[in-house]
Amino acid sequence: WRGREGAPYSTLVPSDEVTINYRHGLPVITLTLPTRSERCRFTVKPMATTVGTFLQDVQREDKGIERAEVFATDGSKVSDATLMEVLLMNDFKLVINNTAYSVSPPVKDKLSSEHATEMEDIKSLVHRLFVALHLEDHQIRKEKELLQKLDHLKEELLPLEQVKARIMDSADAKTSRLLWVGLALMSTQGGALAWLTWWVYSWDIMEPVTYFITYGSAMAFYAYFVLTKQDYIYPDAKDRQFLHYFYRKSKTQHFNVERYNKLKEDLAEAEESLRRLRQPLHLRLPIQEINDKD
Repeated sequence: WRGREGAPYSTLVPSDEVTINYRHGLPVITLTLPTRSERCRFTVKPMATTVGTFLQDVQREDKGIERAEVFATDGSKVSDATLMEVLLMNDFKLVINNTAYSVSPPVKDKLSSEHATEMEDIKSLVHRLFVALHLEDHQIRKEKELLQKLDHLKEELLPLEQVKARIMDSADAKTSRLLWVGLALMSTQGGALAWLTWWVYSWDIMEPVTYFITYGSAMAFYAYFVLTKQDYIYPDAKDRQFLHYFYRKSKTQHFNVERYNKLKEDLAEAEESLRRLRQPLHLRLPIQEINDKD
């Protein structure tokens, strides 16, 4: 076994000099301090302690330690920022001064079920404490973000709403005029047929005329169905004509309908998220989890 410069270490100690055992779900590293020649235990928190922190604890315990490093089995140095949980997944070399200790951590799968249960209990307790301490701050921060987003969306929508209101008034007026024109034409047609029937010609002459007028109307309604794939129902036909005038007017007024719809959807989503955040039953759930539940 060689160090970073390629020079061999003076001593390569068997793995039994450094042992790792789990107590109460936490790994306990036991090793012999070189200066004091005493066995010392170091309890580490795998998810919070780094390799650098562990080596500093060892050096503080024995002031005679001038060098403390950790190497992987392939000879590469392990970074001080590496978590102990990652380090304890595989075998490694612990170098203290000029002595290299071969360390073989126990496999987690072989730990007793009692230790595994204790570890899960500790993780659950830490999670609950974190939520209890940071939930209020998270809610206040999230509510502030949503309120700022709502204000921004409303500012963008305000000029678009004004343009849309003018376009809708214009489209509604044109649609109403078209309906009244249709009623006037139908009234004129009925009056003309009555005049031709009783004052100019007889019913025998006008009957074929009215038949073809009725047949032509049926053809017109069928053509409407062929073109629109919808039955000719008066409310639907009115709405379709209204939309026709609305989109045509939107182009002349440079009103972006797609952008307006997207802003309205974002506004509705932000308002719904704020409502859910303020609901007592959802106070303990982040926004992402609330959305997943719904």
